[in-house]
Amino acid sequence: MCAHQPVCPVANAPDARAAHVVAAHPEQGWSLLCNGVLLFEDGGELLPSGAVIGPQRVLPTLCRRAAA
Repeated sequence: MCAHQPVCPVANAPDARAAHVVAAHPEQGWSLLCNGVLLFEDGGELLPSGAVIGPQRVLPTLCRRAAA
């Protein structure tokens, strides 16, 4: 699918989000990457195979106060 040089990562690669955006629709909350991945603004993905990757949420770490 990708005609870029060097070739963009395939849809199931760990760095698939590094592919070029070929269609951006921020008003609808999604972008299409050249490897066929639909990337949603919440961080979720829809792969060309139909597989869904949910948003990757980072939980805040709890800070502990240092004892005085």
